Amino acid sequence: EMEHRNYTVSEFVLLGLSQNHQVQMIIFSFFLIFYMVILPGNILIIVTVWRDSQLGSPMYFLLANLAFLDICYCSVTPPKMLADFFSNHKTISYDACMTQIFFLHFLGAAEAFLLVAMAYDRYVAVCKPLHYSRLVSRSVCCVLVGAAWGGGFIHGIILFALSIHLPLCGPNILDNFFCDIHQLLKLSCANTYPVELLMFLNNGAVIIMCFILLLISYTVLLLKLQAQSSKAKNKVASTCVSHIIVVFIMYGPAMYIYGLPFQAVPMEKVVAVFHTVIFPLTNPMIYTLRNQEIRGSMWKLVRK
Repeated sequence: EMEHRNYTVSEFVLLGLSQNHQVQMIIFSFFLIFYMVILPGNILIIVTVWRDSQLGSPMYFLLANLAFLDICYCSVTPPKMLADFFSNHKTISYDACMTQIFFLHFLGAAEAFLLVAMAYDRYVAVCKPLHYSRLVSRSVCCVLVGAAWGGGFIHGIILFALSIHLPLCGPNILDNFFCDIHQLLKLSCANTYPVELLMFLNNGAVIIMCFILLLISYTVLLLKLQAQSSKAKNKVASTCVSHIIVVFIMYGPAMYIYGLPFQAVPMEKVVAVFHTVIFPLTNPMIYTLRNQEIRGSMWKLVRK
C-alpha cells in the first residue's frame, strides 16, 4: 500500500523545540542527564521484580510491564530529537514519519489500557480481597497485559491508516520535534473533516472514556478505604495516590492534545515534550518511591 500512495512530499522538515543554538544545547544537556538517571531506574525496576520472588504479586508484575512499556514509548521520539540538536537541517522521511506515528499511538494506547488494568488490580485488592487470587491470577494478568498491547496495536493501525491516506501536496514543514497526525492534517490538501472526526472518535474519545473510568474506579476505592483499619488504609491509600498521580500526568496532556477536535492546540510543543519524553519515564519511579517493599528490594539488588 505504501508503494501506491499518491503524494508529492517525500520528507518533512522538523522545526524542533527551538531555533536558538544555545537553547538547543541547554535542552539537550537536560534531556541527556534525565535519561542517564531515569532510564537505568526503569531497567532496575524490571530487574528487581524479575529477581525478587517476594515481589511476585500481580501489582509488581503490572508495574514491571509498565516500566518496560515506558522504555519502549520513550524510544520512539526522543532519540531522533536528541540527534537533531546537532543538525542544522532537521528532516524526517515520509516512511519514518509514518512509522513514528504508528509506534507513538500503539505504545501510548497500550500504556493507557495498562493503567486501566492496574486500576482493576487495585479495585479487586480492596473491594474483593477474598477473591483476589482467583480474579487477578498470573494468567489473568497475562491476559490483561496482552489485551493492553493488542488494543494499542489496533489503535496504532487505525491512526496509521488514517495518516497514510492523507494527500500531502506541500509545504513539508512540521512545527514540532516529531511526526504526529495533527501536523499532517495541517499540511493536507484535501477536506480533513472526516479524518479529524475519525481521529477524535478513535483517539480523544478512548482517552476521555478511560480517564473517566479510572476516576470512578479510584473514587470508589478511596471511599471504600474509610471502613478499613488505619494500617491497611495507609498502605492502600499510598498505592492509590501513586496511581492517581500517574493517571493525571499521563491522561491530562493526552486529553489536551487529542481531546480537542477541529482546533489548534496552544503550547502543543511544550505539552508534547512532557507527554512523550518526561512523564513516561517518571511513571514507574512515582510508583516505586511510594512503595517501601520495592524500594527495599531495589536497594538490596544495588548493594549486591
